Amino acid sequence: MRNSEKPYHQQIELQRRDEEEPPVNVFVHLADKSYDRSGLLPAGEARSDGFAPIATGNMNGNGALRNVIKQPADVLPLLARNNSASGGEDETPRAKEAKYAGASLRSAVFNLSTTIIGAGIMALPAAMRVLGVAVGLFVILVMGVLSEISLELVVRYSTQLKAYSYGDMVYGAWGKTGRFVAQMCVIINNGGILIVYLIIMGDVLSGSKDHTGLLEGWARHAGWWTDRKIVLLFTLIIVLAPLSFFKRIESLEVSSAISVALALLFVIIASGIAALKLVEGKLAVPRMVPAFDSKKNILDLLIVVPIMTNAFVCQFNVPPIYYELRDRSAPRMNKVGRISILLCVIVYMATALAGYLLFGDATDSDVLSNFDTDLGIEHSQFWNDLIRVGYVIHLFFVFPVINFSFRQTIDSLLFPLSPPLQDSNARFVILTSALLTMIYLGSTLIPNIWVAFQFTGATTGLALGFMFPALVALRSVGVSVMERKLAWTILLMAVVVSVVGVTTQIYSFATGSCGSAVRVPDLPE
Repeated sequence: MRNSEKPYHQQIELQRRDEEEPPVNVFVHLADKSYDRSGLLPAGEARSDGFAPIATGNMNGNGALRNVIKQPADVLPLLARNNSASGGEDETPRAKEAKYAGASLRSAVFNLSTTIIGAGIMALPAAMRVLGVAVGLFVILVMGVLSEISLELVVRYSTQLKAYSYGDMVYGAWGKTGRFVAQMCVIINNGGILIVYLIIMGDVLSGSKDHTGLLEGWARHAGWWTDRKIVLLFTLIIVLAPLSFFKRIESLEVSSAISVALALLFVIIASGIAALKLVEGKLAVPRMVPAFDSKKNILDLLIVVPIMTNAFVCQFNVPPIYYELRDRSAPRMNKVGRISILLCVIVYMATALAGYLLFGDATDSDVLSNFDTDLGIEHSQFWNDLIRVGYVIHLFFVFPVINFSFRQTIDSLLFPLSPPLQDSNARFVILTSALLTMIYLGSTLIPNIWVAFQFTGATTGLALGFMFPALVALRSVGVSVMERKLAWTILLMAVVVSVVGVTTQIYSFATGSCGSAVRVPDLPE
């Protein structure tokens, strides 16, 4: 088969093998357009004939390109749909939104870390109980590494495509259909998380059928002030709404820092109690590897896999955080991602280990439930209340960070050609108020949504964290063979885990064994 008859990506690989020198980042001019000679992206718009010239290969002695290949723009949308990061500024209304870049690296780290560390952190000790200490710690580390790779893919292609939201990044590679699917995943994932956050706040503050709420415990009796709907309404108006009305995610730096600090506080308290009980000889020897001695243990093991793979999902918030970053560049944002992932790996390992050591095989699917019992130490009730209060405040500050990309995605879906949301006060206030109202109604009217969100966590969460970044990478041009293999590995891992998670949930639900396995208190992050 002649080279011209081979598929396009094979032509690229053949040309790359024929090159005598490694590609370097040089721009050449062809037909009054600048093109990156690495072949990643043209610096201008698509040609009027619908083809995107792709500059590949080495330059000859006259400074001209050896090969130029034409491909339809709709076949290679990465190459033709957006201005490159090296080209001129995109002056569309939504592009102007990204020109604001005043966030510090510290602010970006806090906001990204808060996106990662949500309510799902409380499911990690139960995951450790199922996996065992050695395997559990190893899985957390591996998922942190894979999530960092996925995060850097998002940064790379958001930069090349000038994508200011997650959906826009997917659009650059897969067109309108891909963007719509990605936007719906963000809406379902984040909207579900926000509803569950309110439900958890209601459970902790006003109580549930299994646990006494903090307010009732402090007042010694129930009253109108412990009514769930009233508690959530006041929480929404007094705490969550003011935080949600910030127009820039950078403005949430302080609240995100407090949120991360509260997660660390939980780790310190749980570790301290575990250490004290260890000295007193009250801790059982933990299991190091998973148990396969019963059908229930195997089922728990299959269900816990999506929990661990979803633990670091934060990619939907990467574009808005990146484009508010001062002196933004891909290496600078990658540094933010690495610091955040490293911080969260440490917090996750410590949380999972401390919770499992403290409660052993009695570790509940939501370890917060274990902190409603006697801990076997002095002032047990005080430590229980401190952990639960800290957890609720932590959710207070996670809520607006998740809400930011939720609101941004809905706005771009409903008003794709309108000016940036923060430039339209009326639209911003109306949309934010409407979304908060819907979230409140969802938290008070829906009796039980855990099972539904376990399904979406195994689908939309994995899609946002791994599937879409890998698909965008596979759609691009100029990706090395090793990078392509890595993208395929991430994609296949996500698909397999999603199928396993959904299938196991269906089986558990059909056989009435739901709840015997690990239950996640929200869409995992």
